[in-house]
Amino acid sequence: MAKYTIQGLDCASCANEIECELKKTPGLEDARLSFAAGVLYIDESQETRAREIIERMEPGVTISSSRSSPKRGNGHEHADENGHEHGHDHGGETFGKGTLIRIGIAAALFGIGTLFNEALHVTPFSIAEYAVLIAAYMLVGAPVLWSAARSIARGQVFNEMFLMSVATIGAILIHQLPEAVGVMLFYSVGEYLQDRAVDKSRRSISALMDLRPDFARVVVGSERREVSPEEIKVGDLIEVLPGERIPLDGSVVEGSSFVNTASLTGESVPRKVESGDSVLGGFVNDEGRIVVQVEKEFSQGAAARILELVENASAQKAPTERFITRFAAIYTPAVVVVAALIAFVPPLLVPGARLEDWVYRALVMLVISCPCALVISIPLGYFGGIGGASKNKLLIKGGNYIDALTKVDTVVFDKTGTLTEGVFTVVKVETRNGFTKEELLEWAAAAESSSSHPIARSIKDAAGGVKDKASDIIEVKGHGVLAKVEGRNIAIGNDRLMHRENIVHADCDTEGTVAFVAVDGVYAGHIVISDKVKPNAADTVAELKALGVRKVVMLTGDDKTVARKVANEVGLDAFYAELLPDGKVAKLEALEKDPARRGAVVFVGDGMNDAPVLVRSDVGFAMGGLGSDAAIEAADVVVMDDHIARIPLAIRISRFTRRVVVQNIAMALVVKAVFLSLGALGVANMWEAVIGDVGVSILAVLNSVRTSGYARRQRDGAGS
Repeated sequence: MAKYTIQGLDCASCANEIECELKKTPGLEDARLSFAAGVLYIDESQETRAREIIERMEPGVTISSSRSSPKRGNGHEHADENGHEHGHDHGGETFGKGTLIRIGIAAALFGIGTLFNEALHVTPFSIAEYAVLIAAYMLVGAPVLWSAARSIARGQVFNEMFLMSVATIGAILIHQLPEAVGVMLFYSVGEYLQDRAVDKSRRSISALMDLRPDFARVVVGSERREVSPEEIKVGDLIEVLPGERIPLDGSVVEGSSFVNTASLTGESVPRKVESGDSVLGGFVNDEGRIVVQVEKEFSQGAAARILELVENASAQKAPTERFITRFAAIYTPAVVVVAALIAFVPPLLVPGARLEDWVYRALVMLVISCPCALVISIPLGYFGGIGGASKNKLLIKGGNYIDALTKVDTVVFDKTGTLTEGVFTVVKVETRNGFTKEELLEWAAAAESSSSHPIARSIKDAAGGVKDKASDIIEVKGHGVLAKVEGRNIAIGNDRLMHRENIVHADCDTEGTVAFVAVDGVYAGHIVISDKVKPNAADTVAELKALGVRKVVMLTGDDKTVARKVANEVGLDAFYAELLPDGKVAKLEALEKDPARRGAVVFVGDGMNDAPVLVRSDVGFAMGGLGSDAAIEAADVVVMDDHIARIPLAIRISRFTRRVVVQNIAMALVVKAVFLSLGALGVANMWEAVIGDVGVSILAVLNSVRTSGYARRQRDGAGS
């Protein structure tokens, strides 16, 4: 799927129609359009067909490949044929100037036509009244009429533009000109304010573009050239001066400095880097000049993956969003049918009922029935929640996961690197059968020479490095390693490996994380390694319980004694130890089948060896997965830093977002039900209907924007 920026589209209902039409087309069944983010995901080979469909449905709306599209928020303005104009700049001063001018002139004419209506009306054939008010009507109503006409020509009759057009034309025909203009004027004002709110939410996401530098300084011999980051190839050398942002992922080959990693990891303490150290695009170089050899192209770098993940998330619709789309498709034609019945049935059946009065009531119903408050505010609410969470170092991949996180029944943690620091140190070396401690550590370090596992690193550190490289290394999953070192057969692993290799040993009940070592089939001793529980792990578990999580469990491949110690220290409900990767999946499935379960099962792991369980769970959290492609792919939520306290924070943000969405649905449906009833009874007039419709739309949009504000207020609570 390729990502395209969609421009000139400012109507949420139109966005839904475009997405539905694309999905009906062979080859575009998986198309996803996010109105909130302004992006479209389609198969790249279907680009031409998608362009044709979009142009046919919404002339003036264009798509451009994200590889060539300019950054949002840079002052560019563009307009579609509906007359909707979009100008984006950081100050908002040029936002929709054309729209504001049209609304201003229409408002002035509307004021004149209303205040002096009687004088204008008594002119021959009311020509002055028509000249003033129809001019005002066309200024703000022409785009709506044109959009409605195009929709009808495509066979898509029942949408908000059709409702507005029928209601206002009907008002003109029964000589209610001020009300017809008022409907279009207030509708335009409401749409303008909604555009501003949507743009504000988009900019909250686009602010992440600050991660991306405008240029990269390529080093070729003694020459320096400034080029776009997209032009840099793997292997190129780039120079980064103090105060500049590192443009791409790579490793330092010259110089040393301290880098500020806060924009990606949330860590405020600068990190020292020197030759051989890895750095990520988005880090800020604080002190010295460094030269970095590029290891990933810009599109594959950490910063680009974050931006892609957040923008892609908004296209993953929650069940509530999908329901509202289906609801609007049924609701709108139903309202039109009811309005037609109200307009024409009573005058035929009720003695003394005037056609003009009942048509007016029907027009009031059409004005209030527009579903735009639901269609735009609900996706905007989820978008705000995703954007706000991203500011808190939580990258949630879609609104569907926000819905799932509102009802969490069971949270399952991995141990190493999740509940514990993942930093192992050797605390004891016990020898047997005449071997010395130095020999034991040297054999073990040699056998683990090619492993990057934290336990292997701790053994190599304790041995003072690897003196002899191993050959014929065989990794026995869930058991340990078999290797040949200087012609001798070395076995290092857990107690299960010793039994598997029929090695006699008497230390089966040793507590802690233990690596048993055998040389040529003879038990040489064991190494005890310790891992430290994270300081806030117990508080996080307590907070999850306070949020209503029924069960908190740990799955680990470590032995039972270590698992029991961690479980007791952290306050877990249960733990399962000595599990292979498939065993973890089996235990997770058993937890899902628990008859007492009443919500989602969440798994929290490190995103690499836990990928199968991350995928299998209802919602998978990858801890510290920023630099891990496996984490990005497998997890549903990526925790950019390693703060475990962000798990309950994600639940709180999700619940608040869902609460706002439900408030919008309830508010819109209640207000519309009241006004529809009053309109049908002849109590509400068109003025009240338009104020009710525009008012509830604006309130719903403003309420949706609160989701990002809530997340911002919570930022200090996650340990960043």
